[in-house]
Amino acid sequence: MMMKNKGIILINKPAGWTSFDVVNKIKHMVKPLKVGHLGTLDPMATGVLMVTIGKATKLFDLMQEKTKTYLATFEFGYETDTLDSTGQITDKTDIIPNIEDIKQIMPYFIGEYDQIPPKYSAKSIDGKRAYDMARQGIEFELKSKKVKIHNLEIINFKNNVLKIQIKCGSGTYIRSVGRDIAYKLNSLATMTSLVRESVDKFTLKDCHNIEEIDKNNIFDKLLTVDELLGYTTLNLDDINLSKILNGQTLFIDMPDGTYKINAQSDTVALVKITNFKAKMSLFLG
Repeated sequence: MMMKNKGIILINKPAGWTSFDVVNKIKHMVKPLKVGHLGTLDPMATGVLMVTIGKATKLFDLMQEKTKTYLATFEFGYETDTLDSTGQITDKTDIIPNIEDIKQIMPYFIGEYDQIPPKYSAKSIDGKRAYDMARQGIEFELKSKKVKIHNLEIINFKNNVLKIQIKCGSGTYIRSVGRDIAYKLNSLATMTSLVRESVDKFTLKDCHNIEEIDKNNIFDKLLTVDELLGYTTLNLDDINLSKILNGQTLFIDMPDGTYKINAQSDTVALVKITNFKAKMSLFLG
């Protein structure tokens, strides 16, 4: 059987591992294929990490558009420099909200809101990572960015700890959500746990533990690009297939949207149709 040259493996990232740790381990299993991931998780976090192999690494921008769901806990009463429990406490407060106060301000965060990323984050400032500058004690400010939260559901609130499920769009820092909820209540809070429960339609039930994966079974566990994206197939004859793969625009009487092109049961390209004009948007062959 021919070895697959691209695909996606869903890993339930363990606590204490960086996303790069997972990528690096898988990289050794699939040499010389390229390996990446479709969205970083903080080291303390667990949950769905999509690891890409081969040309599936090109899907990063596309998958950033997908909705993610998190289960997070925030402890009120203090704040750390990292906004999570791995950091150093920088401030404390005696103001602890009650559950009714929390419920009242939750609607404020539904939809788009301006969020300032944590200083201990991978944001780039003049070519330098924010977390590197923060560790060096360099003073800097991060600009706010609009993020989108689809839903916030309170699971419980016990012993000053709020557990909530957050459904959000790309670029949302969950640590910052907890900080901003607390600020809205004239309090302070720090994230104490985080689980990414889903990315798009894929959940923890679809994930593999990293200990279960080795070079002998990894290719049996890969999702194909087609399984990940689920686009409708655009069937073309050989002449038009060659044209579109060479960057030409075709006139195709089909509804607007993104389609996939298959060759030998493998997704080799994505095509976007707008006003009957079809052009390749991503080559995956």
